[in-house]
Amino acid sequence: MQGCLLTLQRGTKSWSFALFPSRLATISLGVLGAMGAMLSITGIFGMAAYSVSKRLKELGIRIAIGAQPKEVLNAALGRAFKFAGFWLNRRIGPRNPGDPGCLASIVYQATPRDPLVLTGVVLAMLLLGLLATWIPAQRALRLIL
Repeated sequence: MQGCLLTLQRGTKSWSFALFPSRLATISLGVLGAMGAMLSITGIFGMAAYSVSKRLKELGIRIAIGAQPKEVLNAALGRAFKFAGFWLNRRIGPRNPGDPGCLASIVYQATPRDPLVLTGVVLAMLLLGLLATWIPAQRALRLIL
């Protein structure tokens, strides 16, 4: 109205400007996290494919001797999981408390030792590692059989 001194707005419009930096930080961190996950999958996949290709004769001999495909798959994946577990323990273990200032300044009420976040990160990294090592091991198993 023309004679009104007070203008009413919906809450979402007034809060959207105040929450813009947090939204931008969240979107940026999500995009960077997804890119980092893709990069780690690519690296793990390459290393697993190389490792399995170098061990192809050994895995073939195991099958020829009478090992079951499940045992050969465990032999191909075992090293990768030990390696992933070692590095996850080293990065998230008790020696590395994280940087509380960085995470707490970006994400509201976040702590570097949040059990839900740490569990999610560990599970995500293990699942990504499983996926990246499973594919070369399955390929090698198909070649041998």
